Amino acid sequence: MVRSSVALIYRGAGKDPGELLFIQRAHRPGDPWSGDMAFPGGRMEAGDATPRAAAEREVLEETGMDLATRGRFEARLPDLVTRQHTRWRPMVVTPYVYQWFGPGDSALNHEVDNLVWIPVSELAAPENRSTLRWGTRFGRIRLPCIRYQGYCIWGLSYSMLQRFLPLMRER
Repeated sequence: MVRSSVALIYRGAGKDPGELLFIQRAHRPGDPWSGDMAFPGGRMEAGDATPRAAAEREVLEETGMDLATRGRFEARLPDLVTRQHTRWRPMVVTPYVYQWFGPGDSALNHEVDNLVWIPVSELAAPENRSTLRWGTRFGRIRLPCIRYQGYCIWGLSYSMLQRFLPLMRER
């Protein structure tokens, strides 16, 4: 089974729940998720000692953000099982939560068009809940999502976010 991992990176502390980082995926022909909002991360490689190490490596490659030196690991969320983009082969995705203490700027690679920091309060706000119509070979379905300033967070990112928000409420 293929393993991937992502990092849910937030900044800010205290009474304000802060902001959560999303990447906007680069637009690529043939990629059904082009331009979508996601958490930075990717597949585990042979040199990665753990899925968490893979998440840290991928974040550094995609955004230039070094979680090992400017972040603080806080939690591991439950694994999600999905499939690879172009195959039916299953893939396990492990989300890790980090608090970020570094600067807000970044060095994006070719996989990322944009970084977007979204206030956690906006992600939790009921008025930002919506649905997305998604076409399948069996027809169109409605999927839950969160909309914020023209961005739409859905799919695996939405599922991970639903597990992250209760952690932030506890703070």
